[in-house]
Amino acid sequence: MAEKVTAGRDTFGDFAPKYAELNDDVLFGQVWSREAQLSARDRSVVTVTAIMASGVLTPALQGHIERAKANGVTGEEMAEVLTHAAFYAGWPKAWAALSMAQEVYAG
Repeated sequence: MAEKVTAGRDTFGDFAPKYAELNDDVLFGQVWSREAQLSARDRSVVTVTAIMASGVLTPALQGHIERAKANGVTGEEMAEVLTHAAFYAGWPKAWAALSMAQEVYAG
């Protein structure tokens, strides 16, 4: 991941600076940068699936769907991932995630 993520600092920097640091520097810095072990594209697929499965159907999921698109996951692949995950994570969660993905890939 080439871009420096500052979402944690932008959102929580004043209120929860340690959380912001861990989000930006550890999760999106150290973990996401380990592309020799798992590509950013594959990390995106795993992340979208995990967030959807946990029921976090918020802008966080949409943001990761957008990141997946930027990391090379096609609309057809995203639809297949979420359809497959529906049987393990729940149909209503997949419905909501597919709605978000449809919006992301339409634009």
